Amino acid sequence: MLLAEVDLTILLCLVFILKKSVMSKTGALDLASGLGGKIKKQEVQSAVEQYEKYHVYHGGDEEARKTNYSDMVNKYYDLATSFYEFGWGESFHFAHSQLCPCRWQGESLRESIKRHEHFLALQLGLKSAMKVLDVGCGIGGPLREIARFSSTSITGLNNNEYQISRGEELNRIAGLSQTCNFVKADFMKMPFSDSTFDAIYAIEATCHAPDAVGCYKEIYRVLKPGQCFAAYEWCMTKHYDPKNQEHQKLKAEIELGNGLPDVRTTDQCLEALKLAGFEVVMEKDLALDSPVPWYLPLDTSVFLDN
Repeated sequence: MLLAEVDLTILLCLVFILKKSVMSKTGALDLASGLGGKIKKQEVQSAVEQYEKYHVYHGGDEEARKTNYSDMVNKYYDLATSFYEFGWGESFHFAHSQLCPCRWQGESLRESIKRHEHFLALQLGLKSAMKVLDVGCGIGGPLREIARFSSTSITGLNNNEYQISRGEELNRIAGLSQTCNFVKADFMKMPFSDSTFDAIYAIEATCHAPDAVGCYKEIYRVLKPGQCFAAYEWCMTKHYDPKNQEHQKLKAEIELGNGLPDVRTTDQCLEALKLAGFEVVMEKDLALDSPVPWYLPLDTSVFLDN
């Protein structure tokens, strides 16, 4: 990931709670045995080159990334998933310090990630017998942690075949195969009936959507009336200047390093949620006022201890 190179004043992780109107290294792959995903070893270099061509530094543009977002994101995760799991654990997200707080001084990354996930579950009021959807669930680290914490049944939605197969194996190991499941589908067109879920969350996942309004509308559609959607989202802050070449470069690096069609501003995300029909109950910039920087795990002078 290229976030270590980013001017941290222009990037934030936004948490929001919305209402619809009336880590462990266990099972981590031995990277020497080859990458996860559908890509054969002899095809890895070609896949990398195809992925890179979607991005600015390699002649790509935003429109191409949005038009071909499914192929781009799948190539990214076929290439990157095993490295994420090996180096980061089963939950592919940061853990921030405010609100919960989600990162204490001296707390390990693994512990803080669990706290971060528990906080989201508490904000949604999850409890036994609720039917919950994890949008863009990765290999299911948050799904398993939140399911155990809240005694809920969680469905993980993911469009990457390898991540689903890996998640199913980890669910089996965790003893959650009977209560939690995965569905392979695009979150821009979910295969669920209207008003299916009691609660929905997304953790640093809907940033992969080519159209925020379209993605949030689908989430709104499958959420029961009066219930809540909560998410952690990557956004550009008000400090981002689209005319500043250095800012443009940093944004392009984030997109390249993380499989993103675009990085939207906070205002764009909040407006998209409202256009989708949500009432924004709470939103917070998690990069502010933190005793422990959110990017700490990427600091090479300390990450080995986390």
